[in-house]
Amino acid sequence: MLLRLPGLVLKSSWRPYRARAGERVIIIRSRRTFPPGHPTTRLCLELLGGLSLSGRRLLDVGCGTGILALAGAALGAELCVGVDLSWLAVKLSRDSARENRLDHKIFLAQGSTECLRGAFQVVVANLPAAVQLAKVEELSRLASKDATLILSGFRDSQEDDLRTLYNRAGWSLSRRLTKDEFCIELPPEKSFTWAAWMLERSQ
Repeated sequence: MLLRLPGLVLKSSWRPYRARAGERVIIIRSRRTFPPGHPTTRLCLELLGGLSLSGRRLLDVGCGTGILALAGAALGAELCVGVDLSWLAVKLSRDSARENRLDHKIFLAQGSTECLRGAFQVVVANLPAAVQLAKVEELSRLASKDATLILSGFRDSQEDDLRTLYNRAGWSLSRRLTKDEFCIELPPEKSFTWAAWMLERSQ
């Protein structure tokens, strides 16, 4: 895996790479159950890379390998909080944060978002469609008044119901990205296309 953002490269521990001038390289530890190179992760990173994160608090819901929290910290976020139901995911994320000397900016916890208090200026959630539908109210609770939400983990065929719920919750779509993934058979969602959103509070 090798993912590049402006001034930042995220790579697997086994992937050789020589940094260019001005680039920071982040090493991502992973397991098969948490693929950091998945199309939805790439979409989230692209949206995250377009934000100004300096001095902002970021929440990574379902952190997996911690790649989104690590990217946020490296791109200037003041604090990145990651939560995951899996103890292994939290351990992988914590090990990567320590190895990349970002552990002073990243706090990780095993559990769900219900254990959190406070407001975050950026909330990133790369979660399956069914989980996204159940999390609309909760993610809105954790987002500050001027927050940005970055969501992915769903196909373009699954967007309509989620869009309706977020519109009702006072959010509007400011940016949308898609990425096709080739599969031999048509997925159950009846689409080969993954989607990702950037949402802002409606005025």
